Amino acid sequence: MENNLFKYQHRKYEEEIEKWINEKENTVLLISGVRQCGKSRIVNELLTKNNISYFEINFVRDLKEKERMLSINNVDEMITFFKTNSKTPLKKGESIIFLDEIQEASALITMIKFLKEEGSFRYILSGSLLGIEIKSIKSFPVGSLHEIKMYTMTFFEFLLAVNKNGEEIINNLKECFESLKPIDPLLHDNLIKLFYIYLAIGGMPSVINEYLNSGNLYYIDKVKEDIINQYISDFVKYETKDKRLKIIEIYRNIPSQLMKQNTKFIFTYLNKELKFDRYEDSFLWLKDAGVSIPVFIVNEVKTPLVISKSKNNFKLYNSDVGLFTHYYPIKTLESLILDNINSSVNNGGIFENFVAQELKANNIEPYYFKSSKIGEIDFLIEIDNEIIPLEIKSGKNKTHKALTNLLETEEYNLNKGYILSNDNISLINENNKQIINLPIYLVSLLKKKESSLIIKNNYDFK
Repeated sequence: MENNLFKYQHRKYEEEIEKWINEKENTVLLISGVRQCGKSRIVNELLTKNNISYFEINFVRDLKEKERMLSINNVDEMITFFKTNSKTPLKKGESIIFLDEIQEASALITMIKFLKEEGSFRYILSGSLLGIEIKSIKSFPVGSLHEIKMYTMTFFEFLLAVNKNGEEIINNLKECFESLKPIDPLLHDNLIKLFYIYLAIGGMPSVINEYLNSGNLYYIDKVKEDIINQYISDFVKYETKDKRLKIIEIYRNIPSQLMKQNTKFIFTYLNKELKFDRYEDSFLWLKDAGVSIPVFIVNEVKTPLVISKSKNNFKLYNSDVGLFTHYYPIKTLESLILDNINSSVNNGGIFENFVAQELKANNIEPYYFKSSKIGEIDFLIEIDNEIIPLEIKSGKNKTHKALTNLLETEEYNLNKGYILSNDNISLINENNKQIINLPIYLVSLLKKKESSLIIKNNYDFK
């Protein structure tokens, strides 16, 4: 694997954003996601690439402009402000106004509705989910808002950033996945090594840049620490004292709970005297903010899974695996990278965090299941109305008793399941059921298919 610095980091969101730009869609584009996930960068790069004249304001950085805009209370004056403050000429009907960190100027959201209707310019809003005025934005008229949720860089996006042959490699991996044939052993070994590097550093673009620039775990860790401190600063900024203390307590508790043998989040570890209801709003806040991923248990393995989920029985993961591994000593991360498969590090929680993160980036909601009869299934997902169980194996023990028990339970009528581990692709047939060994770095290939159905708008009948 080559470790060359590429200026441009390919993101899977590019196609959708570029389509919005070039098709001149008559909507406001909202790009939301946690801090430091690359929202501003991708907008600037794509606007420049497509030769679009634009005016940008960052409401965290550009405080004078923010103050001036907040003092404007009519559309015509706001349009004049954009024209007179732009460094490049703005063209009516073509130029774009990019309002970054919009959550810091939420009072302007109502104005944006009227600006869109006025029609001089098009608008992109970008903001952190931490405190963003989602309710106000989503009160836009139906069909006038195009929303994209961004996550940190996936393993495949990381591969594209560090290897100039990344696209060719990914195409090869897709072919192997679809045909269930083993990946070339040398390529698989190299990808496993890269996968463990990814676990150690995570998918935050600024962290990956530090990896590409210095490769020094100490400096990489400092970047991760800065991001975590930014998150905690936002907790303080947006919430009351009592609630933010609970939020910080939960957030700081995620790593220690994931390091346990049983990764279920046990809220009594926070305070034995308090019940879940006292913390529920804080858990939901972290979820809505995008900084944590709750995976709820379900009571039935039947579609749709959401119907039988339990609201107070869940595992809680970090939004980025690198922010989780930040809590490991640097010597431990060195062992993870250098010895990977043979490392003494307990990888169970790390592997699970990676899988939860990749599934969310693919807009797949993960659940888990546990019963005395079957055992515990690490993840259950729904793809095209089919429930698929996933077992995560981080060590050398590849037994899959719970998965076999689940597949053999007639009432659930499941046909296949996956074991995600360090191993290459292989297929096991057990009692007419498929158990597929899949390298864990391929989990993002488990995704929903695009519908090929075209609904004709023809209701001229008698």
